[in-house]
Amino acid sequence: MLYSAVGNHEAAPCNLFPTPIIRSDNISWLYQALADSWINTFGLPNDTRESILRGGFYTTLVRPGLRLISLNTNYYASDNYWLFINSTDPLNQLEWLIQWLQYAEDNGEKVHIIAHHPPRTCFAAFGWNFNRIVNRFENTISGQFYGHTHTDEFNMFYDENDHQRPVSMAYIAPSLTTESFLNPGYRVYTMDGEYPSSSYWVLDHRTVIMNLTATNFYNRTIMQNEYNARDAYQLENLFPVDWDNFIKRLENDIDGPLMSTVYKYYTKSYADGSQCNHVCRRGLICDFKTARDDDPHACDSIPPFA
Repeated sequence: MLYSAVGNHEAAPCNLFPTPIIRSDNISWLYQALADSWINTFGLPNDTRESILRGGFYTTLVRPGLRLISLNTNYYASDNYWLFINSTDPLNQLEWLIQWLQYAEDNGEKVHIIAHHPPRTCFAAFGWNFNRIVNRFENTISGQFYGHTHTDEFNMFYDENDHQRPVSMAYIAPSLTTESFLNPGYRVYTMDGEYPSSSYWVLDHRTVIMNLTATNFYNRTIMQNEYNARDAYQLENLFPVDWDNFIKRLENDIDGPLMSTVYKYYTKSYADGSQCNHVCRRGLICDFKTARDDDPHACDSIPPFA
């Protein structure tokens, strides 16, 4: 079974997803094609068609106890210029999300959220509202998975009242495309298994890359296991508190070898830590620490000088 999320390159022109109030343009042609493809080819149930046609988002049960919610975050992305006319949740997608999270909570389901744009790359209004939703449903949302940036990253969500308490995290997987000077890569997640009261949390993840230098030299595709998260970062588990402790380790040794390893994997082994100075490392940690675009205090605890 294949579960999809709408990316920014699905539109024509790229990035531009007109909202319902835009009468000169519409994107119904795309959603019709996606509904037909995702349902007829990929096997989504037919009850997802209505919301896909409405805006390219849907929810479905992966198995009893685990619900998937696929969001269309192009309606919150800063490079969707139609949003400069009105960026206030144009399809009421967040309201729809809340309703399904409440349904999942009421019915004892865990939820995995997938989308193309990570929340941190979206408009601030979305980021603040989405953060509140994640806070409210922290015991229901057991995984968030995004792409778009082409690099290997993660973003943290913290309690709105106790800013030191991690409540969730967003995995941002590396891309198969090279963009500029990056190896192609993909990620495989190991989840808590199917059993009564499963947490459905991520237990580990493994990243595989195609070594472009070796591939070009030997004139054949060279794939290699790049790293496993728990082994590479010495994590006992992959709960939000484990990633928060990992960030604290990076902050306390910002110019050390562990941060060099993080930067290497961030670039899919194109670069190494010597190519990321103190300012670069501080910026990377700062990005890890927040899932909002305009979090004014996310970097306060990070040493400002080498």
